[in-house]
Amino acid sequence: HVQLVESGGGPVEAGGSLRLSCAVSGNLHSDYCMGWFRQAPGKEREGVAYIYSEGGTTFYADSVKGRFTITQENAKDTLFVYLQMNSLKPEDTAMYYCAAKFTGACALTGDYNYWGRGTQVTVSS
Repeated sequence: HVQLVESGGGPVEAGGSLRLSCAVSGNLHSDYCMGWFRQAPGKEREGVAYIYSEGGTTFYADSVKGRFTITQENAKDTLFVYLQMNSLKPEDTAMYYCAAKFTGACALTGDYNYWGRGTQVTVSS
């Protein structure tokens, strides 16, 4: 079993920055894909970015490319996955979720095995 806990969300003004963190613990496979997703009220869930364990390959949705950066850091028993968000816009307002995937190709589709509970990001204009 794998546990994911997000943190770092909050209110921010447009143009500002936030760094989201996802602490991943449990039976983490050596080969994984970690993704960040978001969902705004009344909208479908959207894949934001992912990072692949092998070589740290990353991929971003067009809506965040050039503004968001996903990174990872291995601690003793915990993997940390970060989402640095710069030049935030009101349309970035959403609940942000971290997710882990151990099978299949990395993608921004929602077929991830484990999910966190989310952290709210609110960007005011």
